[in-house]
Amino acid sequence: MAAGRRGAGLRLCATVFLLDMAFCKGFVEDLDESFKDNRKDDIWLVDFYAPWCGHCKKLEPIWNEVGLEMKSIGSPVKVGKMDATSYSSIASEFGVRGYPTIKLALIRPLPSQQMFEHMQKRHRVFFVYIGGESPLKEKYIDAASELIVYTYFFSASEEVVPEYVTLKEMPAVLVFKDETYFVYDEYEDGDLSSWINRERFQNYLTMDGFLLYELGDTGKLVALAVIDEKNTSIEHTRLKSIIQEVARDYRDQFHRDFQFGHMDGNDYINTLLMDELKVPTVVVLNTSNQQYFLLDRQIKNTEDMVQFINNILDGTVEAQGGDSILQRLKRIAFDAKSTIVSVFKSSPLMGCFLFGLPLGVISIMCYGIYTADTDGGYVEERYEVSASEVESQEPTEESKEQEPRGGDVLVPTVQGPKDVLEKKKD
Repeated sequence: MAAGRRGAGLRLCATVFLLDMAFCKGFVEDLDESFKDNRKDDIWLVDFYAPWCGHCKKLEPIWNEVGLEMKSIGSPVKVGKMDATSYSSIASEFGVRGYPTIKLALIRPLPSQQMFEHMQKRHRVFFVYIGGESPLKEKYIDAASELIVYTYFFSASEEVVPEYVTLKEMPAVLVFKDETYFVYDEYEDGDLSSWINRERFQNYLTMDGFLLYELGDTGKLVALAVIDEKNTSIEHTRLKSIIQEVARDYRDQFHRDFQFGHMDGNDYINTLLMDELKVPTVVVLNTSNQQYFLLDRQIKNTEDMVQFINNILDGTVEAQGGDSILQRLKRIAFDAKSTIVSVFKSSPLMGCFLFGLPLGVISIMCYGIYTADTDGGYVEERYEVSASEVESQEPTEESKEQEPRGGDVLVPTVQGPKDVLEKKKD
């Protein structure tokens, strides 16, 4: 019986392992001759392998995990593998000379206006380098190698760029998003990689906790309408519309410093602010240092919101929160309280067990320590002795005669409180 159970357990483990491997493999595509055409539309990270290669076989489970990770973070990079011995012409095109070889096309050229327009329809945000060889292109390549998992990078000649694009100088780096474009300015925007990291998001977004976390690296303030999307009242829809209008009509003025969006519900915001925020409302977050700004006025229209933003920029509105030591201590207490409350709400019995049992044990220990004998079992007590009892203890003539002489040893008789008490009773 035991052997049978062990055999069944091994078969179950093997089945789970195979299912896990199959699940991971689902995110790595087996590429063939059609890859020549398909690679123009997407960013590909490709493992060129040989079936007989031992190192390639060792890499396979790791490569499957890479495919799963890219998919889980929503990366634009697709992960694939190709048998380089079967498709040697494609492998040669990528400069494959040994196995395994991993290749990533960081920057794809846009050879025509038709291809440029195709990319605009396909991608909501993408970056384009325009010009020839230059130090700016080297920086662009470095930024692409760092941020390729988050956005799309292309290169093009000036003739391919749409006519509505105006360039003051060449070479240039542009971001196309929100049906417009922005040109990188080294003097105003600073480091190219940091600028790309800030501009890789659309100007207006539907926010969640993960997206707010990502925005923390951009250094931008997040102007957020906190609403209940199920509530169709005028107040909820009005605040959302005001934020959208500011994002659209004032993007040239605010896009360097602000990100705009809305969030459904206030649960996540309450944990950030460690307070109960009424819905609907508007809050501005600095996700890089946990500061926030609450409304100093009632937002009736777009002009009120613009004035509120300008007051934040000029320091008129006071920032709250932060990451000071006091705020960190407050955060620890708030998180502990939230955890306890959530446990009791989800399962009262479990909460009583988790928190009641340790408290009960500690109480018993404290009681035992308090009531334990401190001097080997003797408990010191105080007794009141009257003056007459003290006099009765004075030595008599008879007792004096019994005092030892010379070398005799006197063994004192000690009367404890108990003896005195017994005499008192007599």
